[in-house]
Amino acid sequence: MEYISTRNNSDHFSFKNVFLKGLADDGGLFVPESIKPFSKEEFIKLSSLKYNELAAEIIFPFMSDFMTKEELISTVSKSYSNFRTEDVVKISDLGNLKVLELYHGPTLAFKDIAMQVIGLMYEALNLNKNKINIIVATSGDTGSAAIAALKEKKNINLFVLHPHEKISNIQRKIMTTCDSKNIYNIAIKGNFDDCQKIVKQMFNDEQFREKINMSGVNSINWARIICQIVYYFYAYFQMSTKVNFSVPTGNFGDVYAGYIAKKMGLPIDKLIVATNENDILYRVINSGEYRPLQVKSSLSPSMDIQVASNFERLLFDVLNGDDQKVVKSMNNLNENGFFKLDKNELKKIKENFAAEKINDSETLRIIKDFFINYGFILDPHTATAVGASYKIKNKSKTIILGTAHPYKFLDTIKLAIGKNVDPPEQFLNLSEKVEKFEVIDNKLENIKKYIMGKIR
Repeated sequence: MEYISTRNNSDHFSFKNVFLKGLADDGGLFVPESIKPFSKEEFIKLSSLKYNELAAEIIFPFMSDFMTKEELISTVSKSYSNFRTEDVVKISDLGNLKVLELYHGPTLAFKDIAMQVIGLMYEALNLNKNKINIIVATSGDTGSAAIAALKEKKNINLFVLHPHEKISNIQRKIMTTCDSKNIYNIAIKGNFDDCQKIVKQMFNDEQFREKINMSGVNSINWARIICQIVYYFYAYFQMSTKVNFSVPTGNFGDVYAGYIAKKMGLPIDKLIVATNENDILYRVINSGEYRPLQVKSSLSPSMDIQVASNFERLLFDVLNGDDQKVVKSMNNLNENGFFKLDKNELKKIKENFAAEKINDSETLRIIKDFFINYGFILDPHTATAVGASYKIKNKSKTIILGTAHPYKFLDTIKLAIGKNVDPPEQFLNLSEKVEKFEVIDNKLENIKKYIMGKIR
């Protein structure tokens, strides 16, 4: 399979190129040149597979030039060997809804499902002495998942940028208590969008990027997307009927993976985009106007994002692969602060997506209600997906993506139900561990200087 950029559809790239670059040199995002749906016979075969086997079958077409099927099967099996549930993910029945629990990996968030595989992909590169410096922005969970996947890896440094005092204490501590010598935590005096902007600026600085041999594992990296496609198929096969998926959404990566699953033939009715009060995706899907506003702090901090980078991939599809129209839209965004979709373009989005926003008070009420009615504790992000599913009038059965363990949001959970959540066993002594991170001003040059000072 070959890849193109959303801002230049004439140049072609291998999966290895796409994986290492993360972001295209022109500032665009990589997408497959084409996607082949599974046949009816292939679907029948897939439906009977365990999660690891299913993952290998779904991921392999996207990276067949990178490793053999046998190597991928081994990679996937090793990646998920430390998950706390029998088959990587788990589905819980809660009234009229099903919750797909994606948080049974080492850092209690859905990001582990992709990141554990990615960690071993880097090992497969046989880097030798060509050290890679991976730089990632996080709104809370991506950073810890990347650290768990890449700590102690030879010839790899990982620099994690998180917004200072804008993630939960547990989210921060899971990251900053890692004592691996190849891990560097940076707290930026700003919000997640600021962190993400800095990472993109470094990617777009060709001289700096080449000098440090830079790579990235944010959701803009296509490898993240293909690993996330798998659990949509897995969940559907447990239902065997047309379904909706309701997805807590910040950067649009997880729900975009569902869109790719649908393009591969999965009979999804609607992909429900659940936002908090940082509702740019709710607004663009309902009005057609993409206009970032000021980021608001919320009880679901991993969704406190106003620039949803992966939306550009959907935009590329909606514009029929017209890279110049994408460039024009991105230029309008940069120069004028917004871009606007026409009626036909918006109609294309609404064929696949619906969107709702859930505020903090609604989030707390949903967490409380679910605890009272089912004895099940939702994290605040998953609660927004539940709330969004209630507001969408749709007859199809709905699967909620449970994206994080409630332990990561102790203050919010206690506020909602009046009690704490017991930590999973591996985090019993988390509060006693020493944190290590640097607080740095929100300035590109300051971050560059810090990184250059740590590379060795």
